[in-house]
Amino acid sequence: MTETSPERQLVTRLLKEWGSGNKEALDELMPVVYQQLRKLASICLRSERPDHTLRATALVHEAYLRLVDADVAWQDRVHFFAVSARLLRRILVDHAKANQRQKRGGGAETISLDEAVMIGPQTTGGIVALDEALQRLTALDQRKSEIIELLCFGGLTYDEAATTLKISPATVHRELKLAKAWLHRELTQDSARG
Repeated sequence: MTETSPERQLVTRLLKEWGSGNKEALDELMPVVYQQLRKLASICLRSERPDHTLRATALVHEAYLRLVDADVAWQDRVHFFAVSARLLRRILVDHAKANQRQKRGGGAETISLDEAVMIGPQTTGGIVALDEALQRLTALDQRKSEIIELLCFGGLTYDEAATTLKISPATVHRELKLAKAWLHRELTQDSARG
């Protein structure tokens, strides 16, 4: 899909109208972006345990409720999905932490880096460990953390992530490799400590 496709133009226009106070624009926007939000939610949930209490639809609805109240100056479609990806990740982490508190420790399991980075963690403890590692990465190198978030949680392409971050797709690729290596080391150290 090109940058000037009708769908992209429509989403950008509706986001700007919504940001300007037109609440009807939000009602028009949600059916247009719903399938992509559901796809992002499915990606986030793909490797969760089969009996996970959140489903993609519930995750999208929770994200919608948070998006409605978000005070964001929407730039375009890619910005919307980047923010949505952060919200989906935060909802999953909050849910996992709540479950761990209920289980008094939660019994976190070790996950492989590729499982964690490419399609999301498989266990409740896994997403919490990944989130904590991403927070540490953000403190060291925010751009690398954003690349992980945009590609893995946001479902953006290299080109879309590059556009969002104002860098080249080659830089996205290079920084992703470095970020994955760093996360691998962190997750391995976390499991050795635990």
